[in-house]
Amino acid sequence: MFLSYPIVASLLGMLIAQFVKIPIHFLTSRELKWKLMFSTGGMPSSHTSTIVSLTTAIGLTSGFFSNEFAICVVVSMIVMHDATGVRRHAGYHAEVLNKLLVDFNRLIETLKDPNLKKTESREKLKELLGHQPTEVFFGAITGIIIGILTYYFYPF
Repeated sequence: MFLSYPIVASLLGMLIAQFVKIPIHFLTSRELKWKLMFSTGGMPSSHTSTIVSLTTAIGLTSGFFSNEFAICVVVSMIVMHDATGVRRHAGYHAEVLNKLLVDFNRLIETLKDPNLKKTESREKLKELLGHQPTEVFFGAITGIIIGILTYYFYPF
């Protein structure tokens, strides 16, 4: 069960999408960031790639008219909607909160009230949470390709 084709396909979808973020980021910014391998956001969406790899694998093994495939399609749509909607807006909120914290600290410094000796210090919120629609689209393409390639190379 742990090495079943659908599980292998979905894990490969996640790992490959996460790894691909590193060279894509390097090509666009000339900065090598290995920590992207373990972060959220970016191109392509690894959440989308993972679920679409699983959906492709289920479609190829159970059939594209099976109940299992239908369930996977619905879950895939929820994951992709969440990646472009809720998580992306949470990232926008984190950006605004980080700016508010900086402004608050500046205000405290300018007031120089003896009762407010300590400035507010919190860990900066992660701003890159969700995805642009193109990142989700390429995550889906990555997932389909990985699901199909794994199908042909997986020893059944």
